[in-house]
Amino acid sequence: MNLLPRFTPPTFLHILFGIVASLHLHAADELPNLVVFISDDMGRAESSVYGSTEVATPTMDMLASNGMTFDEAYVASPSCCPNRFSLLTGLMPARHGAHPNHSQVKPGTEFLFPILQKKGYTVASFGKVAHGRRDFPGVDMNSPRPTDMSENVTKWFAETDIEGPVCLLVGDRRPHVAWSKQSIYDPNAITLPSYLVDTPETREHWARYMTDITGMDQEMGRIHRIAQEQFGEDFLFLFTSDHGGQWPRGKWNLYDTGTRIPMIVSWPGVISKNERTNAMVSWVDVVPTLIDVAGAQSPKGIDGQSFLRVLNGKKADHRDRIFTTHTGDGTMNIFPIRSVRIGKYKYIHNLRPDAYFTNHSDRLRKDGAGAYWDSWDQAAKSDPKATAIIRGYYTREEFELFDLEADPMENDNLAPNPEFRDVMNGLRRELAAWAESQGDDLEPHRDPYLVSEPIPDLRK
Repeated sequence: MNLLPRFTPPTFLHILFGIVASLHLHAADELPNLVVFISDDMGRAESSVYGSTEVATPTMDMLASNGMTFDEAYVASPSCCPNRFSLLTGLMPARHGAHPNHSQVKPGTEFLFPILQKKGYTVASFGKVAHGRRDFPGVDMNSPRPTDMSENVTKWFAETDIEGPVCLLVGDRRPHVAWSKQSIYDPNAITLPSYLVDTPETREHWARYMTDITGMDQEMGRIHRIAQEQFGEDFLFLFTSDHGGQWPRGKWNLYDTGTRIPMIVSWPGVISKNERTNAMVSWVDVVPTLIDVAGAQSPKGIDGQSFLRVLNGKKADHRDRIFTTHTGDGTMNIFPIRSVRIGKYKYIHNLRPDAYFTNHSDRLRKDGAGAYWDSWDQAAKSDPKATAIIRGYYTREEFELFDLEADPMENDNLAPNPEFRDVMNGLRRELAAWAESQGDDLEPHRDPYLVSEPIPDLRK
């Protein structure tokens, strides 16, 4: 008698179920490809996604329709160097040490992209990602030329044997100054923001700024198509800007026009289409989120926090307060500022109200950058509104408090109003305690330009 168990040949369905199970397990182990596209000096309001009816940004429209738009995304600092180091390290500027623009991080500062490398990602950077077009830890390939990124990315994919997932970083220099000489927009037909002096020269420069935003958006579209060709639909695409444009109240300022930036994330199969969120996020949160997506852990004690649970719909909020800082930029800008936003209130502490706020735009007045300032000075000779705009640019009260719901353009400073004394005192304590925890000395990086003296001519 044969006591061995009878062997039953597998049926077609058994084989099919086994293949499907195997494919499912394999897919679960695969990590998504990651693409981050960064514009340089682009204001949040200058796009159709955030309300503009004049600037064409079809790629941003496409991303928003397929993913999640963040209405409360903020930078760590409205200056290229400190903010980009905050992206790369997950640390606020006082902690990584590169607080003034064009400075370096403290020795021993840890960067975050090596964590993705350890998870098997090939990390490639094209254009301006790190400040100064420099290499940074955790990148396998860096092509810092800030033009023709899509061509270089295409060539890299064609010539590189890649195993495992990819983290592709692309930084367009636009709309950083100098703006394109040729404009696709009619300067006479555009609408200027209320904080600018309306002169023909201002309109010409604003039209050129808008032109560069549309050009950047077109390049982002090319990068997105390359990602689709390489990855199919299995990739996360994140778009953002490093801070507001180089205009008064934009770059180097802690008003929302400088610190509140566009951020849109698409991820087919994970993020629902046409999502919009009020979750407050900061640039220090971006790479910790990518690390979380990759199933890894960010270092303990950094300032950044993953917002993956916002992306996948498991949470509606993220941060309950936003801190932003600015110290200065070489000899052009020496005006330290700190701010905190909690709920609808934003509190700004201008640490040296005895000094002029000034920067490259009004000091150098170059074509495609700040050349319009000469027309402002001329307008101020006869126009009280122009005079007030210029005065509000150069000099600031020590304390500023704004109700962002009632006053989104931050024109009405509530700090002197005794009705808001308790709000002021509470936010002042919050900001002071946070600055102390950061090791922030609250000092300018060099002696400022005192309002008791004439503004220096830095063109000499």
